[in-house]
Amino acid sequence: MKVSKSYKWELLALLSVAFFFHQADRALFSVMLIPIQNELGLTDGQMGAIGSWMFATLAVMVPIAGFMGDRLSRKWIITCSLIFWSCATALTGMATGVVGLILFRSVATGGGESFYAPSAYALIASYHKKTRSLAFSVHQAALYVGLMCSGYLAGMIEAAFGWRMVFYLFGGAGVLLGLVFIFRLKDAPAESQPDKPVAVSKPSVWESIRVLVKTPSALLATAGFCAVVFVNNAYVFWAPTFVMEKFKSSATPMTLTQAAGGTMLYHHLAAFAAIMAGGVLTDWAVSRYPRFRLLLQGTALLLGAPMIYWIGVANGVTATWIAMAGYGIFRGLFEVNTHASLFDVVPARFRSSAVGLMTMTAFFLGTVPPKMIGKFCDLHGKVAGIQQGFTVLAFAYVLGAIAIFCSMLFTFNRDRVVE
Repeated sequence: MKVSKSYKWELLALLSVAFFFHQADRALFSVMLIPIQNELGLTDGQMGAIGSWMFATLAVMVPIAGFMGDRLSRKWIITCSLIFWSCATALTGMATGVVGLILFRSVATGGGESFYAPSAYALIASYHKKTRSLAFSVHQAALYVGLMCSGYLAGMIEAAFGWRMVFYLFGGAGVLLGLVFIFRLKDAPAESQPDKPVAVSKPSVWESIRVLVKTPSALLATAGFCAVVFVNNAYVFWAPTFVMEKFKSSATPMTLTQAAGGTMLYHHLAAFAAIMAGGVLTDWAVSRYPRFRLLLQGTALLLGAPMIYWIGVANGVTATWIAMAGYGIFRGLFEVNTHASLFDVVPARFRSSAVGLMTMTAFFLGTVPPKMIGKFCDLHGKVAGIQQGFTVLAFAYVLGAIAIFCSMLFTFNRDRVVE
């Protein structure tokens, strides 16, 4: 299959728009948490459990998605995933209790979204070799834009039409995008065909698992990613509620739109700036110092930890926004190279599987913080409970930094795959 040289940028644009909806849809529930909880009469523990069920579904399904991405058409996996999760998002607006929310929000939406990332990242990597960090940065920036916009858009729609309409509109828009993908998205040319066709057997599931397990640098990259997901899941789920509850007794209490919008805006705007600058910097630096990705990631995690702790203990609104922005900067500098670092040590034919296994591990651990913080809230109240949670989250970043620095110092040179 031949495609134009410019198609790699069209592909990146298409997938970035899909990732916008992928992340916006995932954030909708946290933004709408208070009106949903008030209407349906659910406890904090039940709300946290809904988030944990979603991340558990992602963890179970994403390795299957990864194995399929190395064996089947990535175009159709991505397209069907987009349409399926968008339909599930729309159906979330019809939920009448905790069972419906778990079914439509956690199981259906989470299951659909899990099939996107392994194939999408592998497809981007196939088209972008010398511009890989930049391409991943643009794609990741769509995540930040999705989360920033979802806070304000969802808040305004909820204020005018109620929380159910938020899910109907976002889900419907995703279905329309899926129809575009049917005609415009293309699979990559066979990566094993330089001059003439070469028959290459598809890797077995066991081979895919063995490649990741027997590559120390891949395991350490997974550990660093686990720390990031552990914190991200808790932040997206609980931060809007935390800000609204923490400052509701101030002279100018926040509306849901202000709390959700500010929480998403300041953090993700800073992350957006960091990841765009980091992508250009990394593509330049890695050609001179291949371990630069790891140096940047480890440093970002180490410096991000005190920012996360500060979010919990900051006394004023301005200090809270600054802490969230600081956390966003260091998160962005890590996420520049989340998948590029993994692909540096995993052969191309195993990439979808590697992303699936890495994501599975991270999201299994990521089921813990939403439920954990929900329990803290039940015991100590929302503000004190979430403050305790942010202390735990900061410690997770320190552990992730240690893992990345171990890879940089001890295993990367041996495990590196040169394309």
